[in-house]
Amino acid sequence: MVFTLRIPDEVRSLPPQPLFNWCTATLALEGWLGAVLYNALCKRPLLGAGVHRQILWASAGFGIGYYLRKRSDWFYAKKERDMMEYRRHHPEDFQEPEKRYMAEVLEEFHPIR
Repeated sequence: MVFTLRIPDEVRSLPPQPLFNWCTATLALEGWLGAVLYNALCKRPLLGAGVHRQILWASAGFGIGYYLRKRSDWFYAKKERDMMEYRRHHPEDFQEPEKRYMAEVLEEFHPIR
């Protein structure tokens, strides 16, 4: 399996995703924490030094999170489209089951004393 970073043009047909979601927030927080950790390792003040670096890494994490969410939405939409296409071409494999009552499903109960 080859992992490519390019998102195909089919993504444009999907509805737009929300700008803020768990993926963008998590990766933005991880980027910011990475910059704070770098300050700690260099024995600088954690929040006071390198504010531009903190903003840069949080923005980079946000952008990567947005891209990954967009890619995963496309991947699962493509997967669902392929499954629905298969189901449409093979209706004999996906017939509706006959309706049964619970009395038909369960075994008869005989208490043991």
